[in-house]
Amino acid sequence: MPSALMYEENMFVVLEADKPEVFLTAEELLAKLQDILEHYTEELPRNLQRFSSLAEQARSLRDNFCELDMGNNSYLQWYAVRLEK
Repeated sequence: MPSALMYEENMFVVLEADKPEVFLTAEELLAKLQDILEHYTEELPRNLQRFSSLAEQARSLRDNFCELDMGNNSYLQWYAVRLEK
């Protein structure tokens, strides 16, 4: 039976166009996504449109997606990583 520790998402590697990869905690990624969504000019994915608050949209985005197309050949991708064994 797999350990529950395998499914904890404590850290994320974040990839952005033309930027080096960075490691963020779940809360740091949530804050980054909120900031991006606050200034987002593209149409939100349909699954996110049902949330009324920015915090709910960012949380759903972090927990259920791994990429956000920001237009103009720009993107943001994030993947859960485990830094310790």
